[in-house]
Amino acid sequence: MKKRLFVGNLPDEVTEGKLKEIFEAAGKVEGSVVILDKFSGKSKGFGFVEMGSEEEAKKAIEMFNNSQLGDRKLRVDFAYPPKKKPFFKRKSRK
Repeated sequence: MKKRLFVGNLPDEVTEGKLKEIFEAAGKVEGSVVILDKFSGKSKGFGFVEMGSEEEAKKAIEMFNNSQLGDRKLRVDFAYPPKKKPFFKRKSRK
């Protein structure tokens, strides 16, 4: 079963290919993405890596969480789906 990892505090020069290359040391990488700002096109400093199995994902977390990449210390953890924001209806004033 594939496991998606959050990778935070990425240096600006890291590309999706470079991110995939780095994480292949921990196992099979199914895909990687670096999140870009829609206006400037520059990296927002975080991305996601999809590992082939949960064991490989755990190994990647052990290998890369708090490790140094360039001048930054990476944060690597399991990615969780975004929380749904509650929808509140405006109360009518009677």
